[in-house]
Amino acid sequence: MFREVFVTLVFLGVQAQPWKPIARSEPRSLQQSLAPEDPQTKATFGLQQSARTLTDLTGKYPFYHTSDEIRTEAQSLVKSCRAEASFRTQKESEVSIDVVHVKSKSEKPVNKVFVLFGEHSRELIGPESGLALLRALCRADKKHAELAESVLKDSEFTLVLNGNPRSRAKVEAGDFCVRTNPAGVDLNRNWDEAWKEASTGFGSDSNPGPTPFSEPETRIFKKVVSDYDPTTFLCVHSGTLGMYMPWAYDTEHLATRNQKSMMSVLKELDKDHCRCPFGAAGKEVTYSCPGTSLDWVYDKLKTPYSFAFEIWVNQEAVADLKDRWNEKKDTVRVLIEGGSHLAHPDLSDVFKEHPSDFVHSSASASLVESESGDKEHCFHQFNPHTEELYKSTVDNWVEVYLKMSQKVADRIRKDGSDE
Repeated sequence: MFREVFVTLVFLGVQAQPWKPIARSEPRSLQQSLAPEDPQTKATFGLQQSARTLTDLTGKYPFYHTSDEIRTEAQSLVKSCRAEASFRTQKESEVSIDVVHVKSKSEKPVNKVFVLFGEHSRELIGPESGLALLRALCRADKKHAELAESVLKDSEFTLVLNGNPRSRAKVEAGDFCVRTNPAGVDLNRNWDEAWKEASTGFGSDSNPGPTPFSEPETRIFKKVVSDYDPTTFLCVHSGTLGMYMPWAYDTEHLATRNQKSMMSVLKELDKDHCRCPFGAAGKEVTYSCPGTSLDWVYDKLKTPYSFAFEIWVNQEAVADLKDRWNEKKDTVRVLIEGGSHLAHPDLSDVFKEHPSDFVHSSASASLVESESGDKEHCFHQFNPHTEELYKSTVDNWVEVYLKMSQKVADRIRKDGSDE
């Protein structure tokens, strides 16, 4: 039975400052936006420059948004959205989540898409791509407007744009290595799915907390995603390039429910947009990752399509990562065509040299901790540092999110069921 589909976009953040955003379609540098001869001199990334207070982040990288700016632009987009849209806020303790609901005014979609951005606060490019996705869905972005309009016929979305706002404030102030929430808990290890205590040997940046759902952020995530009951779940991270499916919780099991269909979606997306490692998360990187949103939603909510994408790696590592992966293409092809996983010994060197922040290994924990004093290195590892790289990354992954939704909707319609 088809599920009715509408788009809900969720943002976790603090109260916005009293300034008004101006709609924009393409990212622009602060310098470009302020040029007197520029006819759009009033706006930079949807912001009135006269009201913008620069932080360490936006002073160095003016094409990024602060938490306040994300929230304010989202509210503005909802008001002007060409689809049906609404904005609400859900709170627990000192944390609040802004939920933006968007649906087609006339269509009856079958695919309910939930996307979670910003669980790790230093991964700024994820929320930026999420905000760009909202622009596309509201057709404020001409480049993706046609594709977004087509996608909204069959899909709706719930997006958490800023999943770790309290620690994100530290990142915006220049501490570009902060990953956990203020309690030192990794929000992507705090879900009640094969959860393990910290004593099992996680790095300090992967502390799963004292109990599952001990943190207000993950409790809010749980409620919002459970109430929404998606047919597609995606969490977005950065630090390497990869597209994953369950299970992440160990190195022995591959998801069996809907496995081939999930794998086929990843394979099709990878060909045109990533050319990077894809497959079962824990198996692929040969390091267990208990307590993730990826596994919890797939298992507890029985969501048929559950994915995790890592969308950026330092440019110095891109060529080596893709070369190593390309060398394994024959092995990968055989495994994929056989409906199997990617946990092959010949693939292990790829992930040892390019550890995943989503599937956090002891090697990657040591690497990041050893360089924790180099804040600029952290920024470059997890985020594009030039406007050109920023724009190309955001454009590519907005298209991936839309095409992923379209491919899943096509499969649901073809199968006559969302299960």
